[in-house]
Amino acid sequence: MSNPYSNWEDTIVALATAHGVSAIGVVRLSGNKAIEIANDLFPSKDLRKEAANTLHVGFLKDGEKVLDEVVLSLFRAPRSYTGEDVIEISCHGSPFIQEQIINACIAHGSRLAKPGEFTQRAFLKGKLDLTQAEAVADLIASNTTASQQTALKNIRGGFSDVLKNLRDQLIRFSALIELELDFSQEDVEFADRSALEALIQRISVTVTQLLESFRLGNVIRNGVNVAIVGKPNAGKSTLLNTLLNENRAIVSEIAGTTRDTIEEIINIDGILFRLIDTAGIRESEDAIEIIGVEKSMEKMKSADIVLYLFDAFSETAGELEAAVHRLQEINSSYMLVGTKSDLSDQSELSEKFSGIDTLYLSAKTHHHIDLLKERLVDKVLQGKVNTESVIVTNARHYASLQQVASSLHDIQTGMDNRIPGDLLALDIRRCLHYLGEITGEVTNEDQLDYIFSKFCIGK
Repeated sequence: MSNPYSNWEDTIVALATAHGVSAIGVVRLSGNKAIEIANDLFPSKDLRKEAANTLHVGFLKDGEKVLDEVVLSLFRAPRSYTGEDVIEISCHGSPFIQEQIINACIAHGSRLAKPGEFTQRAFLKGKLDLTQAEAVADLIASNTTASQQTALKNIRGGFSDVLKNLRDQLIRFSALIELELDFSQEDVEFADRSALEALIQRISVTVTQLLESFRLGNVIRNGVNVAIVGKPNAGKSTLLNTLLNENRAIVSEIAGTTRDTIEEIINIDGILFRLIDTAGIRESEDAIEIIGVEKSMEKMKSADIVLYLFDAFSETAGELEAAVHRLQEINSSYMLVGTKSDLSDQSELSEKFSGIDTLYLSAKTHHHIDLLKERLVDKVLQGKVNTESVIVTNARHYASLQQVASSLHDIQTGMDNRIPGDLLALDIRRCLHYLGEITGEVTNEDQLDYIFSKFCIGK
């Protein structure tokens, strides 16, 4: 694989922990001069003679100037994160001290690492494939149990293993078809077409499942936008406050109190829900309120889920049916929530709105608030969540899988039409190309630079 960095042999340095004051900070060195540079700054021992995977305590000095008392972690190639010699300097968490240590390392022959360069070197050294490297960034950014577990599974090679298995099977058939081309004058077939067709069908099923998992993966990674809409005084702001367990939105008996959207995030069963409280939808001559209603309509259209709230005590069945008709035209993913259920008997509500799938709750008494949370999670996951299965969370992977699916379709069509082996081989090569593009077996310099530029510098 070609090296995307012209200065590949450089030793790099960066702060591996978060910026700011803390108890401990870690400065990371990686490259063929990492141990030599650390040794120049660490007079307590000759690190060049020390064994790999060892810790060393002592003072770090730049000449006669004491920088800090530190713990050095020594890793030798290839048994390190990057596959190179690595030194990690655990120092006190003063930004001033950290900057002095980094500057001293640079003065002794290293350079500041680029974003994601440590992980990129791990990829180029074969320590990780590209999906595993990207999962490192996902793990760093994870903020729920689901996103954490999905990233960890991909780091362990879950997604990579699935793709490698598909690619290996297809390569074997590709080799046989390529061999046929060498004996084109003999009119022989080395590749069993029926076995190839069965393989293509199996791969197509797996690819389809991966593509379908992206919806769930997108939810795990980015969260769900939930627009809370309804008429004025339907209890939208009260429900938001109840779900958040704080008085985030102003609540009053005056219709039109909420005039702009209010957005807050809540974690329910490991999924982030972005709750959007909107202005009450009604006809108005107030210019500001009209703008608020327009924003409410925009949020309804773009939301992943619309919670339509209505006053179960005063609303009529006809009014609710009309509202449902309008909802279906704007966003098909909605839930009907009848509020103020504490003012009516449950059986009366069921009879009043018979045939309309509705959840009745009271934000005031917290009745069915937990049930609402369960319904939101069920609507998102639709019973498909299982972080032990492979879930696609990356848009780049999704785009490549779409190309794989297209290639598989072309292969199947070619076999149905009994096209010559050389044309069939072209379609198989294209499929292999896109499978390899996901894991990094097929890549280019610009693609790598773009992927790793989104990492933090110390990783």
